[in-house]
Amino acid sequence: MSVLYFEDFQVGDKFESERLTLTEADVVAFGKQFDPQYFHTDKDKAVDSFFKGLAASGWHTSAITMRLVVGSPIGKIANGVIGLGVDELRWFTPTYAGDTLRVVIEVLEKKASQSKQGWGVVKMRWQTYNQRDEVAASLVTPLWVQCRS
Repeated sequence: MSVLYFEDFQVGDKFESERLTLTEADVVAFGKQFDPQYFHTDKDKAVDSFFKGLAASGWHTSAITMRLVVGSPIGKIANGVIGLGVDELRWFTPTYAGDTLRVVIEVLEKKASQSKQGWGVVKMRWQTYNQRDEVAASLVTPLWVQCRS
């Protein structure tokens, strides 16, 4: 797929990422560095937790989501994937070691910028699914996208 510009996006467009499988080592390493709670770092203790086992941090699921989006057709945006923020972020079901994640990206809105000539804002929903097609996470984010002309 070639480089994407503001004009290339239409409301309702959908894109899908590749898949990525999480390992136990991935879950523990991320947990130790960024969310050091026992249910993200200690497999034995995690059995007695809310999650009933070693679960990835929601932030880890979100980081994987970003990685998968950048590797998807959305990663071909001319100026890169530049967000204005996150309007909504929800974690619906835990992610565990062995889960395989993919992201479905949907264009919700697009609007030419009034203040930044040659740019537009494209609002997207990124939904992260596991191998059982359960939504693990969902976020809505507006992105700066360069116009072609």
